Amino acid sequence: MNIELRHLRYFIAVAEELHFGRAAQRLRISQPPLSQQIQALEEMVGARLLARNNRNVSLTQAGEMFLKEAWQVVDQVNRAAEKAARLERGEIGELTIGFTSSAPFISQVSRNLRAFRLHHPDVHIKMREINTKQQLEPLLNGELDLGVMRNTRLPEALQHQLLLQEPMLAVVPEGHPLTYLAPGTLRFAHLADEPFVFFSREVGTALYDETLLLLERAGITPYITQEVGEAMTIIGLVSAGLGISILPASFGRVKLDGVSYLPLAEPDALTEVWLVNHRQRPLTAAAKSLMSLLLAPSAKDAYQRK
Repeated sequence: MNIELRHLRYFIAVAEELHFGRAAQRLRISQPPLSQQIQALEEMVGARLLARNNRNVSLTQAGEMFLKEAWQVVDQVNRAAEKAARLERGEIGELTIGFTSSAPFISQVSRNLRAFRLHHPDVHIKMREINTKQQLEPLLNGELDLGVMRNTRLPEALQHQLLLQEPMLAVVPEGHPLTYLAPGTLRFAHLADEPFVFFSREVGTALYDETLLLLERAGITPYITQEVGEAMTIIGLVSAGLGISILPASFGRVKLDGVSYLPLAEPDALTEVWLVNHRQRPLTAAAKSLMSLLLAPSAKDAYQRK
């Protein structure tokens, strides 16, 4: 059989109108070709679908059964076409995003993710919290569509766009002597003799390398007394008085008793947040929409004004 979708549409029109003339008008074709197509359909099916005489058209028993199936086929095709169109427009689909632990505290990121969710409710977003270096392999093999990460050395197959720069803050126990310095005067030199609560080397975060490099440029080798895996644990240990630390300003949104966040006067005490994707792997329309939202100049300006 070589039944085409047009055969089903022609048959449905005649079956619903029970009149070849009205069905032809509805389909915007002349009546003779319509009659020929219905006859050809019946020959392909091997059954008489319509009983007709000079005055009446009615469905045969086979025609009634065939009509139900034809409706389902046409409806399925219409739904498939609509889904394809919505996918092309980025209205449906799945998006897997890797993000560092600080990303939810960055207002530009959290605000635009919320806006994307409101405008694309049928796009399933899967968020995976993994540090910068751990995102690289999933981005390479396609497990992640996008990565929100700190600046790091990327494999050649990956590319990045700058989301924002944010300052680094000193994280110290409440009432620590450093909190009494005049605002904007705290420098790395003030931290030289302080015990540090820091990321473990084994965790392999980009912040580990970045912070050590900043201190090294200032001629400081930090005295690390506590090594942990998560920034939230660092803040908790600082709150307990076990040392100080340096973290991106976004963590300043974490309000915890016993902790003070102090701005640094060092001009290079900045960290970058990148949006990363694979160079060769095509992005879905949904991924492109989210990227446009995150990278919009107004979003960056709003963050920097804060």
